[in-house]
Amino acid sequence: MKALQGVGVALVTPMHADGSIAWAAYERLLDYTHQIGVDYWVVQGTTGESPTITAEEKKQLLALAKEHPAQKPIVFGIGGNNTQAVVRQLKEIDLSGVSAILSVCPYYNKPSQEGLYRHFIEVAEHSPVPVILYNVPGRTGCNLQAATTLRLAQHPNIVAIKEASGDLMQIMQIAAERPEGFLLLSGDDLLTPAMVAIGAEGVISVMANAFASFNDMVHASLAGEKEKVKQLLKQLIGINELLYKEGNPVGIKCVLKHMGICEEHVRLPLAPASAALSKAIEDALKKLSLLPQ
Repeated sequence: MKALQGVGVALVTPMHADGSIAWAAYERLLDYTHQIGVDYWVVQGTTGESPTITAEEKKQLLALAKEHPAQKPIVFGIGGNNTQAVVRQLKEIDLSGVSAILSVCPYYNKPSQEGLYRHFIEVAEHSPVPVILYNVPGRTGCNLQAATTLRLAQHPNIVAIKEASGDLMQIMQIAAERPEGFLLLSGDDLLTPAMVAIGAEGVISVMANAFASFNDMVHASLAGEKEKVKQLLKQLIGINELLYKEGNPVGIKCVLKHMGICEEHVRLPLAPASAALSKAIEDALKKLSLLPQ
C-alpha cells in the first residue's frame, strides 16, 4: 500500500491542565506535521495516550483528522488484550476514509504464538479496512515472532507490520521471507535507516510530531542518500534518548511545549516531564535551533 510508505506520525493528543483535550492545539499539530513533511497520520496509537482516551474522544480525534484540508492518509489505532472488545470497536467506529488500522499485540496476558495468531486473524476477519500489526514487546510483555508474523502476512487483510522489537535478526527474517506487497515499517525511530537498508518501506514515528529533520532523514534513507542520513542521524541521537526517560509521550509533549505547539499535559497514570528532564530537552532543542525566537 503506497499510502503507508514513508513517514507516519503517531500523533500525540494535546491536553489542557485539567486533562481535557485541547482541540485547537490538536488542529495546530495536524497543520504543523503536514508542514514538516509527514506522509500520513496515525490517530490514537499509544503515543496518543489511547488507553486513557474515551470512545467519544477517539471518534472526534479521528473526525478532525479526516476533515483536515491536507487530506493525508489516516491510520487509526484499534487494539487491546480482549479480542472480542477489539472486534466490537471495529463495528462501532466509522472507518470510512481510513487507510488501515494499527493493532497492537495483546498486552499483559502474554498469549502464546498460537493465541497471537488467532487474535489477529479474528481482527483481520472483522476489520473493514486493512490491518497493520504492531509488535512492541517492551510495552506488551510478549513478542510476535517472525514465524508468526509471516504466517499472518498470508491473510489478505493483513498488509504490514510496525516492528518495534529492536531485534534485527527477527526483522531481517521478516524482510527476507515476507510475501510480495507486505510492508515492513519501523517502530523504533532511530533504527529506521538500518531497517530501510534491509527493505523496510518507512516508519510510524514519535519524533515526526516535532522534527522536520527526522522526516528528512527517513526520506533520504528511502532515496539512498547515505551521507545525508548520517549527518541527520548524528543530530537526532542525543534528543531521542531524552524522549523516553519518563515514558512516552511525556518526552515528545515536552518538546512540543518548548516549541510552542501544544502544552505538556498528560493523563494519569502518566505525569508531565520533571523539571530536570524539561531543562535537558530545552538545552537539546537549543542546540538544534528549534526553539521559537
